[in-house]
Amino acid sequence: MIKVYSKESRFSRDHGWLQSNFSFSFADFYDPENLQFGSLRVFNDDFVQPNEGFGKHPHQEMEIVSIVLDGELKHADSEGNSAVTTFGGIQRMSAGTGIYHSEFNPSSTNEVNFFQLWFLPDKKGVTPEYEKTTYDISKMKNNLLPVVSRQASENVAYINQDVTIFMSDLEIGNELTHTQEAGRKMFLFVIEGEVTLNGDIKLSKRDSVRLTDETSAKILANSDARFLLIDLV
Repeated sequence: MIKVYSKESRFSRDHGWLQSNFSFSFADFYDPENLQFGSLRVFNDDFVQPNEGFGKHPHQEMEIVSIVLDGELKHADSEGNSAVTTFGGIQRMSAGTGIYHSEFNPSSTNEVNFFQLWFLPDKKGVTPEYEKTTYDISKMKNNLLPVVSRQASENVAYINQDVTIFMSDLEIGNELTHTQEAGRKMFLFVIEGEVTLNGDIKLSKRDSVRLTDETSAKILANSDARFLLIDLV
C-alpha cells in the first residue's frame, strides 16, 4: 500500500520565532488516525529564527534524530554534551531513562531549518546518550547515503531501532531504486525538487509517502531533487 501526503496536509503552526510543520500528531495537534508510522513517531520540519530555540525540557524512552538542512543548531543536555550542527551533520540522542536537553539557533542573523524525528526504541531503560556525526555531502549525489542506522559506522549515527535513514541528491533524469525485505516499511520525504515514485506517483517539495507491504521504491528525478528515505519496521 502506498499513501501520499501532500505538504498541505501537514499541520502547521507559526509562533513567530518558530514555524513548525508536523507530519504526525504532536504537541497541540492530535489526530487519532495519524499517531505514527511503524516505529516513526514524530517528523517535524522546523524553522527557528536567530537567537531563538527550545529551552531545557525532558525526554524519556525515545530515539531523537535532528537533521540540519540549513543554518546552525546548538544542542546542550544534562549529561554535559554540547555541540553545534550544520548541513552534513546529524544529532542523535537516546533519551533512555531520562534526559534534559535544549536546542537553540546560535546565529544572530540566519534562521535554522531542521528535521526532528522521533523513533520508538527497540529496548527501554538504556543509559541516555548523545552523538554527533558528519557525512560527506558529495556522496549524496545520485546515491542513497545512509546517515543513521543500527549498523553504525564512522559517518553513520547509531540508533536503538531497526531503522536506516538515507539522504540523496538526485540529478534530473536519474533514477534510484531501494529494495527491502517483505514486512518492512518505507517513508519518503521530498526536501527539494520533484520526483516520480514507482512510475506514476508525482511528488513535489515537502510531499511525503508512506509505503507498506511494498518491497521496492523506484524514484525518478523530474528536476534536481533532494530527498530523505527511511527503511523501518
